[in-house]
Amino acid sequence: MNEAEFPSRLTAVVALQIPFHDIDSAGVVWHGHYFKYLEVARCALLERIGYNYDAMAASGIGWPIVKTNAKFLRPLVFKQVVKVAATLREWDMQLVMDYRIDDENGVLCARASTTQVPVNARTHELQFGTPGVLLDRIKGYLDGG
Repeated sequence: MNEAEFPSRLTAVVALQIPFHDIDSAGVVWHGHYFKYLEVARCALLERIGYNYDAMAASGIGWPIVKTNAKFLRPLVFKQVVKVAATLREWDMQLVMDYRIDDENGVLCARASTTQVPVNARTHELQFGTPGVLLDRIKGYLDGG
């Protein structure tokens, strides 16, 4: 497998229906709630590669988000069904994930990215280099195992 194939393999897509409690006084999703939707897709992707939050805790490494970027293109509304895709773009020294939120017709509503860095879960000290456990999980997943 070559690197060009990684993005499609390292992607998870989840379908969500917008709940009423995420709507603001203008009748659209408040911008801060989009990050919850990204988290759902991120968790699905991490689960897929076998490195969910339980596995992170067991490895002694935490992955706090240190940077976010989002662009809101079309508003989301109550009861709307959307697809949220998370793609792991980079895993050398940090995790960089790209996201897109599409409506039921495939129209792009938002795109975003997050950057996470590895820290010692006990001391919260920054760890340099990607932990071997994550590299092993990614390699195993890409190799079909």
